[in-house]
Amino acid sequence: MRSTTRGLSQRRGWRLLKAMGAVFAAVAALLLIVAPATHATTPSPTPSPSVSPSVSNETFTNNISGFLRGDDRTPLAGVKIAVKGDGFTGSTESSANGSWSIGVPTQGTYEVNLDESTIPDGRKLADGQENPRTVTFSQTSNLSVIFAFGEGIVVQQQDFGKNLINRLMAGLSFGLLLALAAVGLSLIFGTTGLTNFAHGEMVTLGAVLVFAFSAMNLPFWLAILLAVLGGGLFGYVQDAGLWKPLRRRGTGLVPMMIVSIGLALATRYAIQFYFGGATQQLPFAQSAEIQIGPISISPNNLWSLLISAVVISVLGIVLLKTRLGKATRAVADNPALAAASGIDVDSVIRIVWITGGMLASLGGILWAYYRPGVTFDMGSQILLLIFAGVTLGGLGTVFGALIGSVIVGIFVELTTVFGLAADLKYVGALFIMIVVLLFRPQGILGRRERVG
Repeated sequence: MRSTTRGLSQRRGWRLLKAMGAVFAAVAALLLIVAPATHATTPSPTPSPSVSPSVSNETFTNNISGFLRGDDRTPLAGVKIAVKGDGFTGSTESSANGSWSIGVPTQGTYEVNLDESTIPDGRKLADGQENPRTVTFSQTSNLSVIFAFGEGIVVQQQDFGKNLINRLMAGLSFGLLLALAAVGLSLIFGTTGLTNFAHGEMVTLGAVLVFAFSAMNLPFWLAILLAVLGGGLFGYVQDAGLWKPLRRRGTGLVPMMIVSIGLALATRYAIQFYFGGATQQLPFAQSAEIQIGPISISPNNLWSLLISAVVISVLGIVLLKTRLGKATRAVADNPALAAASGIDVDSVIRIVWITGGMLASLGGILWAYYRPGVTFDMGSQILLLIFAGVTLGGLGTVFGALIGSVIVGIFVELTTVFGLAADLKYVGALFIMIVVLLFRPQGILGRRERVG
């Protein structure tokens, strides 16, 4: 009897190892195409810098870059910037959208000097702004340098209302792209009860795949389509190779959550191995802001807002009006009763994983443009905000995740208007979530449940 039990346990162990191997193999297969992309360069709208005759800038993989914008976010064009250090000198001018970039031969310490005589009339560097300034590379090939500008003779008091409107629009755009990822996470939690800590890596995968496909010179629209489909494929492989076998074994939710943490770490560093640790830019990441009445917004943020709104609206219609949507809501409400009613619960869960992966990938692509930039850990950087949106709106409720994410996004952006440091704005969003949950633990749209 003991030998039979031991043999059964061994077979189950082998099946689990094979399932996990299938998941990691799928991740590696999706990321193999990224390996050559780390040596590729994407088109940049910035002007080519002039460098010393002894060095060719085309071979440089390290860059010092930034954006020059006034207090009203107006791009400052034609401003000269020079970089020198380690026997290298280079210079450039800011482009029409305020962006500039200078390639350097090695990762070291450099002096960056902004020629104040080339700053447009009515503008000046902010009081106390260091110029020239010394910068040092640290575990990245793209070093960003920010120069703060004052308005000079322009009266700033009149711009508070305009700045408030612009931050509201930016917050709405950020909140909706958060909602794309949060809705997928909420669907997965609602149908399986799993708190998936690997969801952040699903967000990262979308942006990394777009960079990889773009580096292969595929059309931009095709790169985005393939990246979204790649996210759906990753969700499918996760469920088929890992989560479904664990569900069949009756594995508890806490052990499954721990498995998701391990999967997140494994996927994150697999991405870093193939993609690298540098920050890369997607095509068309740098664009001049456009003016729509009193609102100043970049085309990327505007497209992000529109795409997110359309996708979420279509998803809402599917959930409310179609048989698949009704089946999904039935499984989320009571899986046992749904199965007794003739609903194929495993098929519904599989579709939910695919949909969640596609939504997370799309959210990651939009997040790469909002930041802007692609890094191997970009998904983990906003994972807590995604959880905040889901928890604030109500665990397992799709529309609650939407409302909670929009609140988080708007709050994050508005805090900068009232003087909170940019590095602390994400902390404020988590604080407001804690405050709300103290008074309404089930979230905004969640249902109150008895425990015990």
